[in-house]
Amino acid sequence: MPQIQLPIFPAGVVHLTSELAVSRKDGRITYFNGQMPVFGHDEEDVASFRMITSQFYGNGTVKQSDIVRVFGVAPITVKRAVKLYRQEGPSGFYREPARRGPAVMLPEVLLQAQALLAEGLLPSQVAGRLGLKTNTVQKALQAGRLRRPDAAQGVSPPEASALSTKSQRSVADQTAEMGVGATNTAERVAASLGLLQAVEPRFEAAADVANGGVLLALPALCVTGLLHRASEFLRLPKGYYGVPSLLLLLAFLALARVKSFEQLRYCAPGEWGKLLGLDRVPEVRTARRKVAHLCDHAEPMAWSAALCAEWMKASPEQAQILYVDGHVRVYHGDQTSLPRHYVSRQRLCLRATTDYWVNAMDGQPFFLVTQPVDPGLIRVLEDEILPRLEREVPGQATAEELKADRLLHRFTVVFDREGYSPELLRKLRERRIACLTYHKHPKAPWRDEEFVEREVTLVSGNRVSMRLAERGTWLSGKVWVRELRRLMEDGHQTAILSTDYRTDLAPAAAAMFARWSQENFFRYMREHYNLDRLIEYGTEELAETTRVINPEYRRLGGEIRRRNTRLSRAAALFGALTLDGELDSVKMEQDEQKKASLQEEMEHLQAEITDLKVKRKAENKHIPMSQLPEADRFAQLRTKSKHFIDTIKMVAYRAETAMAHVLREKMSRQEDARSLLRGIYTTAADLLPDEEAGTLTVRLHHLANRATAEAVRHLCAELTATEVVFPGTNLRLIYDLVSSPVHRGQEV
Repeated sequence: MPQIQLPIFPAGVVHLTSELAVSRKDGRITYFNGQMPVFGHDEEDVASFRMITSQFYGNGTVKQSDIVRVFGVAPITVKRAVKLYRQEGPSGFYREPARRGPAVMLPEVLLQAQALLAEGLLPSQVAGRLGLKTNTVQKALQAGRLRRPDAAQGVSPPEASALSTKSQRSVADQTAEMGVGATNTAERVAASLGLLQAVEPRFEAAADVANGGVLLALPALCVTGLLHRASEFLRLPKGYYGVPSLLLLLAFLALARVKSFEQLRYCAPGEWGKLLGLDRVPEVRTARRKVAHLCDHAEPMAWSAALCAEWMKASPEQAQILYVDGHVRVYHGDQTSLPRHYVSRQRLCLRATTDYWVNAMDGQPFFLVTQPVDPGLIRVLEDEILPRLEREVPGQATAEELKADRLLHRFTVVFDREGYSPELLRKLRERRIACLTYHKHPKAPWRDEEFVEREVTLVSGNRVSMRLAERGTWLSGKVWVRELRRLMEDGHQTAILSTDYRTDLAPAAAAMFARWSQENFFRYMREHYNLDRLIEYGTEELAETTRVINPEYRRLGGEIRRRNTRLSRAAALFGALTLDGELDSVKMEQDEQKKASLQEEMEHLQAEITDLKVKRKAENKHIPMSQLPEADRFAQLRTKSKHFIDTIKMVAYRAETAMAHVLREKMSRQEDARSLLRGIYTTAADLLPDEEAGTLTVRLHHLANRATAEAVRHLCAELTATEVVFPGTNLRLIYDLVSSPVHRGQEV
């Protein structure tokens, strides 16, 4: 029998196999077979590492798991290297990667573009002259292939020594004569004397400004309409801070997840001021005072309504299907005893108010209606929401078109079971408004044979398969509706009612099941925008004509429910007692006595319930506030400031949504777009103003990884192409990512 020769290895090696080992010394990696070195390469020579390990695997010397175990590389990296070795051999690891040359910005095009830039044309004008996209010219400027006549890379940034550092700004802010960060002494004195309407933004070169990434949201905020019609409805007296600066500050705070004014007490006011072109942002009490002045002396609700009308006009297709739902805002204060509401997310009855929101299918908000005394979804729909929608929804069918086509409708509203009412559906049908809602009292399940597999396109664009069926239903003798049902995998059937007689079965089902986008909107706004936070303390008197629940009616209803509970329990015990012939006589006698006692108790409870129902019927369920007993009276929370701040949050959410759509074009995990935006908003940035060129460059710092950087670069290019000018200045915004050498390699 042949004897196996055991290899002898030098000291300090790591074994790949029993016959192959590796050592690291003086920046070199050496592979040994026993005492004999068989190959070596530098530690930083990744190509040679991948080549030799792939060769070892190809020869059967090692396994892929051995390479992963010893060198700590990812399994997919080893598999790719082995594949390359099999296809191209050792030379495949050392060839230069193929790079595609420019397809549009050819040398002759670059010369023409450079000549036009030298004439003083803007990138958008250069693109128009040459038949290019503005984005293409901007990318060439950022890459350095094109140069502005007065700058090196599209802007004329100050020298690094001219950029103020965070430490320098901190010292200057602390030593300011008029308070922390109040370095603009002359204009502050003029404002205190009433000689200044509002300070004009003026930017200074600054490095590493905290939360500077929130400036990337400015183009989206402007497009969404934050400042478009503010001057018509919002006015402040003469002072240092104007309406545009205040609105931008509130929007930036919302996007950066600064959830209250009080949190500004712990932020550097000078750093936030740099983002607005000011020396500092207002103190908390100053900001509160200005918001209170806007809400008491201006028209914030009219401004909100004007924004809603513009949003609907800009997206008429979104306004054709509208979701309506109530959001309960819990109140934990003690200034007034608000009525109790059932809060489904907490499964408790708590003191609260209700806001009814109107959203598009993708969850984007249009407007809200606050109800200090909630009359229910049906009443709010009939009295406040539908009249407004009939006035504001664009693209509605004309009276002649509605008369000519009996099945045509103006628009569609979607709501949950709280709005179920055959009478409401009949009224909506008469007003030619289609609706979608769940059937609150569906009848027996339909046969499985009726359901057909249908492909449904969701609002996100995803396609799913659903088993759907449809019948016509005469609802309580009031209105003829379409009843749609979806068969779930567990056999449950979800019933939907619709008075939209034109839309196909699959789109109608998609519209109803997409209602969860509104629920997701509520959850996101609670978690990230602090939607339920009280903006100001204080109450307002309710009108004496306001109808509220009669306390006596509520008390009698509670008594009836309690007795019904006792009656059900007694009936269950009575039914459990059975006479068994095999039982002994003593046990039978005891059971008979218990049943007699339970029978007497049930008859007594039934009589009490009947008497209570008669008393409740004699009471009015709703009474005006003037008839409410003094002990039960309550006031409503102030609503103007809350409505104003909620409008700012709606604008911020819409701006964030628009930016998320741009990011998703370059992200493989599209659901992470909002998470990336939250990181961008809180990332530091450099501010590089250039008065001569009329530009303000926002140079964002890098985030997590290379894939993130590519998505952010794409976002910066798209935002720069909008050529938005910072409000109150002549500075056009340019967005860029900090340029730095990229070192790539893999440590062995």
